[in-house]
Amino acid sequence: MTLHLPTWMHSLRFRLAVMYTLLALALVTLVGAVMTVQLLHDLDGQFQARLSERADRLAEGFNSPSAGLGQTQVAPAGSYSMVVDAAGHVLFATAGLREYEKAPFPFPGLTEVRLDDTPVKVATRPLKAGGFIWVGLSEDVIMQARQSALRVLTFAVIGTPLLTLLLAWLAGRRALRGLGQAAMLAGRINPSTSVAALPLPRRQDEVYELLSAINLLLSRIETQQSREKQLLGQIVHELGAPLTVLRASLAQAASLGTDPDVRRAALVADELTFTTQDLMQLARGQLELKLAYHYIPARQLRERLDRLVPGTTFTGDWGAFVLCDPDRLTQALRNLLANGRRAAGKDGDVTLDLHETPEAVRFVARDSGAGLPPELGERIFDPFVSGSGSSGLGLSVSRQIARMHGGDLTGGNWRHPDGELGGAEFILGLPGLDLTDDDASEDPDETDLSDADLGAPRTTDPTTPIRPGGQATPPAPGGPPPTPTGR
Repeated sequence: MTLHLPTWMHSLRFRLAVMYTLLALALVTLVGAVMTVQLLHDLDGQFQARLSERADRLAEGFNSPSAGLGQTQVAPAGSYSMVVDAAGHVLFATAGLREYEKAPFPFPGLTEVRLDDTPVKVATRPLKAGGFIWVGLSEDVIMQARQSALRVLTFAVIGTPLLTLLLAWLAGRRALRGLGQAAMLAGRINPSTSVAALPLPRRQDEVYELLSAINLLLSRIETQQSREKQLLGQIVHELGAPLTVLRASLAQAASLGTDPDVRRAALVADELTFTTQDLMQLARGQLELKLAYHYIPARQLRERLDRLVPGTTFTGDWGAFVLCDPDRLTQALRNLLANGRRAAGKDGDVTLDLHETPEAVRFVARDSGAGLPPELGERIFDPFVSGSGSSGLGLSVSRQIARMHGGDLTGGNWRHPDGELGGAEFILGLPGLDLTDDDASEDPDETDLSDADLGAPRTTDPTTPIRPGGQATPPAPGGPPPTPTGR
């Protein structure tokens, strides 16, 4: 069974904190144990010295009575003593040992005894008159010192690592903040659209070195992309003229007869033309392209798409009008339908549905193929990524065109009502027309649009909307799409 740990337990900050905690635990345990042993050894030595000093004083008092004249002998707490004669009988005993007086000495040869359940260390000194004096000191004090030392050691072994873990976690959070920000910024990098350098921190530490390395990599990517775009531009330029001549020749040949081979060759030439257009758009990039907006009937798009991708089923409201760059939008929709036809095969179904609301215009392309590989996800829109063995340019260019119009392109798989997989589905959405109340209330006779108005191109930057009357105005960030002339 696999143990799933929380994400934060896999972080570098947590692992460093744990490592520092283990080091602190080892050091505190080792140093604390050595210090405790040394402390207890010193306490035991001091206790033994006190016991010896007590025994020497008492023996001196009995052996030289004149030496102790004028001195007051105060027995320390927990002190015991007995005087034993040469025959081994107790002649005198202090309080607590009175029961042993006039009786044989009860502790011959012992250096430690228990009195009243208290351990007592003893020492003996010989007397000149014969016999010896027996002295004992209670070990209560030294036992309390041992217990205190062990409690301190236990607290240090447990508390110090926990405190170290907390402090290391907080310190690591602060110290590695730059690394987290670097990861966040690096995650936002999209080499296909932007290779802006990452900001460098003031401190030239490991984070600085990491960001510098990333910036160096981005610079190399930018240089490589520039070379690739130049190469693509040269390829498209070299292919453009021959393809134009080829398409003209095939169109002339098709007008003179009904040879199916000529028609197939014309379709192949169209396919190559669209591929070169995709390459050109990829080479130039979005910022170098301009959109020529027209307010056209959607049926014009349908007629062009029907010629480019025969066998497509069109559903929805194709009587609506669409504000777009017809050539670019046709290119985007044609890429979706061509992918669908390639996936569905000659006998498969490819449909394009148009649904218009005041807020949006949605083109939904579906096919009856095997569907999109789930492992690709959003990568299906990256250049040169394909799940069907094609060039991998069509979807990337189609999404770019949709976003240039202020919309977007999304993809996935659709299912039948019974839950069975139906194939791939792509939704190309464009912003709807924002018609004001004043526009809608105008007299229809006064707002009749001529053919010239409907077809007149408006070449603008893709992000610059057109006011009624044909004047371009700077768009607000995330603002509405261009509005049609005369509406």
